Amino acid sequence: MVLTVAMFLASLFVGYAAISVPEGLSALFGRGNPLYVTIMQDIRLPRALLAAMVGVSLGLAGAAMQGFLRNPLAEPGLIGVSGSAALGAVIALQTGLAATFALALPITALSFAALAVGLILLLAGPRGSSLTLILAGIAVSAFAAALTSLTLNLSPNPYAASEIMFWMMGSVANRAMSHVWLALPIMTLGWIALAGLGRGLDALTLGEDAAEALGISLSRLRLQLLFGTAAAVGAATAMAGAVGFVGLVVPHILRRFAHGRPSTLLWASALGGAAMVLASDLTTRLVLPDRDLKLGVVMALIGAPLFLHLIYKTRREIA
Repeated sequence: MVLTVAMFLASLFVGYAAISVPEGLSALFGRGNPLYVTIMQDIRLPRALLAAMVGVSLGLAGAAMQGFLRNPLAEPGLIGVSGSAALGAVIALQTGLAATFALALPITALSFAALAVGLILLLAGPRGSSLTLILAGIAVSAFAAALTSLTLNLSPNPYAASEIMFWMMGSVANRAMSHVWLALPIMTLGWIALAGLGRGLDALTLGEDAAEALGISLSRLRLQLLFGTAAAVGAATAMAGAVGFVGLVVPHILRRFAHGRPSTLLWASALGGAAMVLASDLTTRLVLPDRDLKLGVVMALIGAPLFLHLIYKTRREIA
């Protein structure tokens, strides 16, 4: 919690424009230098808020997915929501719909995320097993990836293809408060649904039969998981593009501190995800301030080696 607050404050007051803390605080409330007011209210504040929201969504969804499937390699993209949201955004960019009004791209991406969940429920069935859910998610994810590649392949405009590729790298730069207000209610619904999984996930650690004997409805738990992941991760992908490794790495790092208890790991991963995305976004601004370094690229460069280290460490502990 302390780390998340520290990263959020750093995201507000550290940047290319040197603004002191007193001046920045005044600018946040609309007082002082008009240029500082614009920088703080229209650039840094929405960027910091969106980075934190994306981190909470991905970290929380990753912990919930790993707890439900009882698989530490599970992550939010497994059920195809993020890939489908990316497909919606790509179609909006390719068809020119994104240029009609500012929120056309995230709205289209959210619509495709909802469509993906409906398709997964149709494929997996109302009482399908976890394996069926995984297979349905992989199928939807692969189909969305194929359609995204097809859209890029058939793009007659090289500038549109370039814009699509840059969007898919993930970023929270150049976002406004309108993006925050669009994503916040949808993400909040997802957070509430995922946070309510704690008791059911704790029971699932004993096995599906034991969980049902304790009064846990697995079909309801799965539906709640899908809805929460679709709302939180779909909105995150719609606003920031593809940001990977958060939902996979953060629960791994924090699991030992939560003593393997899924209900504790949920809120810990939400805060840890926010801190990780805020720190990564801060890195994009400090490492190459003159170049448009993408958040998704930084997350991959940080997350992949960290995940490899965790795998090596786990292998040594098992040995």
